Amino acid sequence: MNNLIQKQNRFINKVYDSKLNLKPLKIDTLQVNITKLCNQACRHCHVDSSPSRTEQMSKLTVDQCLKVLEQNPDISKLDITGGAPELNPHFDYMVESARRLGKHVMVRHNLTVIFDGNPQTKESKEYLPEFFSKHQVEIISSLPYYQEFFTDKQRGRGVFNKSIEGLKRLNSVGYGTDGTGKVLNLVYNPVGPYLPADQRTLEADYKKELMGKFGISFNHLFAITNMPIHRFKEDLERNGNLDDYMTKLINAFNPNAAEGIMCRSLVSVSYDGKLYDCDFNQMLQLDLTDRSCNSIFHFDVKKLTERTIIFDDHCFGCTAGAGSSCGGNTA
Repeated sequence: MNNLIQKQNRFINKVYDSKLNLKPLKIDTLQVNITKLCNQACRHCHVDSSPSRTEQMSKLTVDQCLKVLEQNPDISKLDITGGAPELNPHFDYMVESARRLGKHVMVRHNLTVIFDGNPQTKESKEYLPEFFSKHQVEIISSLPYYQEFFTDKQRGRGVFNKSIEGLKRLNSVGYGTDGTGKVLNLVYNPVGPYLPADQRTLEADYKKELMGKFGISFNHLFAITNMPIHRFKEDLERNGNLDDYMTKLINAFNPNAAEGIMCRSLVSVSYDGKLYDCDFNQMLQLDLTDRSCNSIFHFDVKKLTERTIIFDDHCFGCTAGAGSSCGGNTA
């Protein structure tokens, strides 16, 4: 199946036509999806996370991730995602342990989990701002727009106001202020079948609006393209927009952006310990080409850096315009 994907898709053809070599460069980031449970069910979510999901990474698998980090000093970053990653019962332990190893820890934090807590156990998460601050965790939070209507349209009623309050709480413990070491980055996703606007312009607009209206500061804004998979793809299909959206992505293919795609420098780990080229391939269950190292329990840096990355049409989402990754533009 994977070999067929490699030989017969539009993305591979575009890469060949552009004379690009998209082999892995290194592995400096372990991106770990530790749960699909979330207090929200956003329209654009490629994970299909919701309050009803039950998938959770076990402590055994968390410990193996930590062992891999300890044994591989060149993997300097741990990127924890979900779902709402804070809803995994071993989240705090993972953060604390990775920080003791000297790793830079990033958390994909949705801001509202502070107030909603765990939808299944009702456990409170109001301690999170202080916990993040204590451990110098880099926070990366989605805020589709600086206006209530557009944010709630994508993420659900009431999310904008909770997000604003969450940002204020993070600001109150030092996040978003240059020089504190407490980094708060926001993520912009278009509300609908559009490519993101210029990242620098959006960042300037966000900073002006959030400071002017709410007194909120943050460090950087990442503009990320909505990936045409799962929940967002289903929304495109319902509205008859999938073909037009794919055409838009393909026509905007940028070779410079393609060279900076995130799968060339990270490996994605699923809640059950399986390894994938990226979080999107994980959600599509596109297995690694080398099955001998496709688990965190059989982690092999040499094999992983020599692997052939699996590409398919959804990869146009990462290479359109200025490019898109978990860290924003790639070009």
